[in-house]
Amino acid sequence: MKWSALTLGLAGSAQAYLRFGCATLSVQRLDPIVEPGKVPSSHVHQIIGGNAFNASMDPKTDIAEKATCTTCSFSEDFTNYWTAVMYFKARNGSYKRVGQYPNALLGSLTGGMTVYYLQQDFNSNGKQKITAFKPGFRMTVGSPTSKTGSNPGLRYTCLKDVMTRFPETADFPKEPCPAGIMAIHHFPACWDGKNLDSPNHQDHMYNTGKGGFVAAGACPSSHPVRMPQVALETMWDTTPFNDKSLWPTDGSQPFVWSYDDSKGYGTHADYLFGWKGDSLQRAMDSTPLLSNGLKTQSVAAANKCSVQASVKEEIDGWLDKLPGM
Repeated sequence: MKWSALTLGLAGSAQAYLRFGCATLSVQRLDPIVEPGKVPSSHVHQIIGGNAFNASMDPKTDIAEKATCTTCSFSEDFTNYWTAVMYFKARNGSYKRVGQYPNALLGSLTGGMTVYYLQQDFNSNGKQKITAFKPGFRMTVGSPTSKTGSNPGLRYTCLKDVMTRFPETADFPKEPCPAGIMAIHHFPACWDGKNLDSPNHQDHMYNTGKGGFVAAGACPSSHPVRMPQVALETMWDTTPFNDKSLWPTDGSQPFVWSYDDSKGYGTHADYLFGWKGDSLQRAMDSTPLLSNGLKTQSVAAANKCSVQASVKEEIDGWLDKLPGM
């Protein structure tokens, strides 16, 4: 199957952004950015990207040189991207992991996410130089301890069908969603130009995003380097739990993140750069999408790539408690 979605949005030559799918690489309790070397980490993550992923990823190592396969449609993208996992909480207090399905335009991927790299927005390259991330670069967006939905780039969409994109909410939808729930994560795109990471994995970046896929504000002098606007979309198949007789008796919504967040404000995502050579920079320097020779692979090849679980525990089936909680 061809990745037909890779060429979407090319009506005008001024449009240039990457939009592609990545299958699930692994689902387990590892987090080499926030909890490096800890096996297991505090809560379950869904991970996509290159198979160099492990509990301890040395910032001095170029993972694009270490990985041998990737779950992403671009075969030169060995980046790792991960988010928390969604669970359904039953009335009796037990939990069941919510499945994922690929965006309708991305073929028969095994779960995973849709990934975006934008220069400005869907309609323009803008006029700024877009500097690609460098080997060793990493960042996070959001925090599991957040109690507000103040970041406009962290949102949910209650899917009426697989093509629904609006409206967006800062917390979990409060009613059953006919086609599931889409979780959206927009990373910051302004870099300080010096540090590949920071102690909290966020201070080296600055967020001028306004939500959605609209043009971000200008970068401040403290973080003057414009980088690609990275965004993730995950389609969570909540439809097996749409019967409201299964929901809490008080009428509240029943879904929680794997770190036990029922509001959804603590949604977060991690990014560990791994594009091979100058492939991403060439893409960001191009005017039309997919120019400068970016290589793709088949859906079957993406689905085949995986890593063995480092953590031996039950994360599926009906659980008495969330793993790690």
